[in-house]
Amino acid sequence: MGRRTVAVSAVVALGIGGTVTAAGSATAAPARVTASTAAAATASVDYATWQRDVRAVIDQAVPYVEQRTAHADGQKLAIVFDIDNTTLETDFHPWYQLPTPAVAPSLELARYARSRGVDIFFVTARPGIIASETKWNLKAVGYPVSGLYVRDLPDLFDEVSAYKTGKRAQIEALGYTIIANVGNNTTDLVGGHAERTFKLPDYDGQLS
Repeated sequence: MGRRTVAVSAVVALGIGGTVTAAGSATAAPARVTASTAAAATASVDYATWQRDVRAVIDQAVPYVEQRTAHADGQKLAIVFDIDNTTLETDFHPWYQLPTPAVAPSLELARYARSRGVDIFFVTARPGIIASETKWNLKAVGYPVSGLYVRDLPDLFDEVSAYKTGKRAQIEALGYTIIANVGNNTTDLVGGHAERTFKLPDYDGQLS
């Protein structure tokens, strides 16, 4: 896709129980991107660079999942994914062109983890009114969906990170050990309830 270029460099930081990130320096952009400004924000994000930076993180997640699932010891394992610009290429495609394509590296990770017996959950701040469309989109592009959590009453009034932390706690209450939590914003990842976190790039808030 012909996205305008921006200077972005991938940085992969690894550590036991740590976070893998792809971070970059970009031209000035709003701290938060809403649906109405997403197109303007992505104008300064180069699609190919974004894909490369996502791949740099996911390439670290795959061997981790391989190692972790080899020592499941009878545990029910799960991975939690964010949706927008983590599993679906939301900001790079018009909302009316459905299904929104998958973020290819994330799709590969989800499918690989499922083949290793890991259940795949999605926790998103999308409103409940589009839950069925969101689930359809995920399945249409090939994601295994063990569960989908959307933001509905009373969650609409919670801060996003608190809402997402609470949903991971609910998944754990079902008997799961969350081995990885994957998202592109810090609000997707803070709050614990995951053995490892993997942060995809958002370029200082340019991607939702």
